[in-house]
Amino acid sequence: MKKLNILFIISCIMALISCNNTKKNSADITLDENGAAILSDEQIENLVKRSYQYVAIYNVNNKFALAEEGMSTRGYNKGLRNTKLLDHTVKSIARPNNDVMYQMAMLDLRKDAAVFTFPGFESKYVSLMATGYDHYVNVPLSTTKGDFQEPITVLFYSGRTENYKGEPIEGVDEVYEMTGDFVSLVLRVMPHANEKEKYERIVNQINEIKGESLTEFMGKPKLEEDPISFPEYGATDADIFGNNFLEVMQFVFNHTSFNPDDELDQAVLAAYEPLGLEPYKTYNSETATKIDGEQFRKISLKIKEQELARFNNPEILKRLFPTLFQTKGNMTLESMLLQSVVGPIGYLCVKPFILQ
Repeated sequence: MKKLNILFIISCIMALISCNNTKKNSADITLDENGAAILSDEQIENLVKRSYQYVAIYNVNNKFALAEEGMSTRGYNKGLRNTKLLDHTVKSIARPNNDVMYQMAMLDLRKDAAVFTFPGFESKYVSLMATGYDHYVNVPLSTTKGDFQEPITVLFYSGRTENYKGEPIEGVDEVYEMTGDFVSLVLRVMPHANEKEKYERIVNQINEIKGESLTEFMGKPKLEEDPISFPEYGATDADIFGNNFLEVMQFVFNHTSFNPDDELDQAVLAAYEPLGLEPYKTYNSETATKIDGEQFRKISLKIKEQELARFNNPEILKRLFPTLFQTKGNMTLESMLLQSVVGPIGYLCVKPFILQ
C-alpha cells in the first residue's frame, strides 16, 4: 500500500510539471491558453532589433531572386549583367553610385559551390561584394587591394555545401566560405565613360565574366539542385514581422552559419531559443509557438522610424558611418540595425544571364 501511495505522489508531481511546461518555457516566456507567447514590448523590441538584418536581406535577396516579374533573376544561380550607368531614377539600389556598372548574381550554395572567372579590368575601380542573409558585407576582391589586374577564378561555398568541403581545386585561385547558403554577389565596375575606347574595352571585359557550378567548371554535368520551399517574402520588412516572422527566422537559422564566439550571433540564438527556434529545425506552423504578429509589425515600424531619424541626425551618422557594412566580428548591433533599416543591399533589373 505504501508503494502505491508513493507511485501516486510521483505521478501527481510529474503531471504538475507537465502542466507547468505548457505555460512557461525555459526562459520564463509565458504562453496563453492558445499556446501564444505573452511578450512585453521590450522583449519584442529585442527580437525585432536582433532580427532586422536577417529579415531585411531575406526580403531583398528573395525579391530579386524569386519574383516572377520586374527586377528579378527568376531564380537562384542566375545573374544580372549591366553595361549602363545608373542615375537618380533607379530605386532598386539604395543610393547607387552613378559612376559604376553593377553586375550581380544570386547563388544557392546548398548543393554545389559556385565558380566565377573574372578577366583583368582596365578600370581603376572594381570591387566584388558578397553577402548572405546575415547582412555582413564581405569584399573579397577589390582594385584597392591590387586585385583585378589579371584574370582570376574564385569559388564560393558554405559550410553546408554538399559537393565541396574546402579542398583545393586546380584552376581556382581563391576560395571563400560564406556564412549563408543563399548569397548575393555584386560586382561594381567603373567604366571610365568619358574615355570612349576604354569604355568599350571595359564593357567587353564585363561581358567576359563567367559563372558556373563547380561541377561544370570541372567538366562534368551540372548537379540537379535540391528543391526547396521558401517562406513568403513581403512587400515590406513589416510584412514579414507581421505575417510569418518565426517561419522566416527558422529558415534563416537553417541556412546560416553562426559563430560560437560571436556575440551578436549568440545573442540572436539565445533570444529565439525560448520560442522554440534553433538551427536546423523544421518549422511546423501547427506546433510552432504563436506570436502577436500585429504587435511585431507595429514595433518594427516604430524601430524603422527611429532608425531613419538617427540616419538623418548628422552627429549620429558621423559617429556610425565608419562602422557600417563591415565583416562579422567588426560590427555592433547599433550599426547593424541602422544599415539594415536604411540601406539593405538592393539590385538593378537588367537582362538576366544563367550560370552555365
